[in-house]
Amino acid sequence: MVQVILDDVSKSFGAFKALTDVSVRIAERQFVALIGPSGCGKSTLLRTIAGLDDISGGRIHIGDTVVNDLPPRLRDVAMVFQSYALYPHMNVEANLTYALRVQRRPKTERRRAAEEVAVVLGLEQLLDRFPRELSGGQRQRVAMGRAIIRQPKVFLFDEPLSNLDAELRVRMRAEIRALHDRLKATSIYVTHDQVEAMTMADHIVVLKAGRVEQQGHPLDLYDRPANRFVAGFIGSPSMNFLPGFIGEDGQSVALDGMDVQFPLPGRAEPGLPVDVGIRPEHLTITDSTGSNVLPIQTSLVEATGAQMIVHGRTARGDIVTVVVNGRTPLFHGDRFGLKVRALDATPGAPPALHVFDSKDGRAVAR
Repeated sequence: MVQVILDDVSKSFGAFKALTDVSVRIAERQFVALIGPSGCGKSTLLRTIAGLDDISGGRIHIGDTVVNDLPPRLRDVAMVFQSYALYPHMNVEANLTYALRVQRRPKTERRRAAEEVAVVLGLEQLLDRFPRELSGGQRQRVAMGRAIIRQPKVFLFDEPLSNLDAELRVRMRAEIRALHDRLKATSIYVTHDQVEAMTMADHIVVLKAGRVEQQGHPLDLYDRPANRFVAGFIGSPSMNFLPGFIGEDGQSVALDGMDVQFPLPGRAEPGLPVDVGIRPEHLTITDSTGSNVLPIQTSLVEATGAQMIVHGRTARGDIVTVVVNGRTPLFHGDRFGLKVRALDATPGAPPALHVFDSKDGRAVAR
């Protein structure tokens, strides 16, 4: 397997810029997830790597080769699409070995390759079946097997689990990651599901409107988001945001319209208008009061089993969500207080409080 380097890659469709100066370095055998909302350019970026779309600027390296002008068949990549795209008139073995037949490989070699891939994917009992006789998960395995059998330099996945039900998605994402590790592959995976990206990837690239907002290890993005967009996109339930301003000492932040003040994880410009970000799991319910306790009225309680998700509103109407491990006696209309956990965290520990400039959304006092 090889590394993939995207160097200031841009792509325009007429006057519309789908990608702008995207630079990403994907190490050999790394599993990288491209995530972002619909229309952010993640699938377009994957298609430019595959050679299905020409780029408007920049360079794409696969291994030591600049592949800008190479057609897809010469880039030695394999792509698994959202739709399974299996040939309905061919059985599993024929679907798996189609590329080898095009290459005029001997029949015995094709059969042996199909059997080896079938063992890896748990399809050995299904080689004689047709796509209509398979479940959604089995069809997706066949689609992946068709890519694996070619032994490409790079695997590209374009939202391969979007058509599966929730339970099967969880199982299949574990299987895809295990397959990646077993093959020692270089994989690039597009998804809009940040939970998929967090659980599967070694490296995440967050895209918005064709630009890279932040990239890095999943927990680095979660613990230290570079801006409000990344902070709100990574994490489920998503981060709470409350309007506030930096105190006169530059070392505290106060919430607008409330007698609530928190110490900052760093220093910032006094008086700066900010959005205060707090993850739902970093809040704890309390009966106490004080300058660092946020008064809330319950609007909804969701029981998920091991946890309960409590939604509430502040006095000024801002929505706040808190995750409670175990059970809570709260009901609609109940009033309670919220404290931020671990405000006195040890140096180097992830901050429980995140502060973003209200104008440009960048993180301050990191």
